[in-house]
Amino acid sequence: QVQLVESGGGLVQAGGSLRLSCAASGRTFSSYAMGWFRQAPGKEREFVAAISWSGGSTYYADSVKGRFTISRDNAKNTVSLQMNSLKPEDTAVYYCAANRGIGCLKDYLFYDYWGQGTQVTVSS
Repeated sequence: QVQLVESGGGLVQAGGSLRLSCAASGRTFSSYAMGWFRQAPGKEREFVAAISWSGGSTYYADSVKGRFTISRDNAKNTVSLQMNSLKPEDTAVYYCAANRGIGCLKDYLFYDYWGQGTQVTVSS
């Protein structure tokens, strides 16, 4: 079992930056691929970024490519999302999730564990 706790959300002006962190409990963190998803009010949960268990492969939604960077530190059981050049449309609750390596990393249905979410609000 993996428990996930996100932090780092907040209010930022357009063009600004935020860094989200996700702390994981459990000794098997390094065996999970990790992903970030977001959900805005009235919208479906959408894929943002994912990283393989080793950190060797990363994946991004087209809407954040070039602006967001996902990384992980298996020694510290953490995964981070550096968000630069933020836009008002990035406003959402951001969720960290763990995948046991099965299925498509861009599909939230294949993730087994979820954090509680952290709010990111980008003002124009």
